[in-house]
Amino acid sequence: MKGDRPSKICPVCGRPFQWRRKWKKVWDEVRYCSEPCRRRKGEKIPKALS
Repeated sequence: MKGDRPSKICPVCGRPFQWRRKWKKVWDEVRYCSEPCRRRKGEKIPKALS
């Protein structure tokens, strides 16, 4: 079930994201919810603007 999947919080946008099958082998290394957030990893977006 989808509700049983592990989740993390993206350090860039602050949104929660869930485990995906393509991350099965590297879930411990996944830090960002998407490619755009990974590219913006140096900048923090204030939650009020996101």
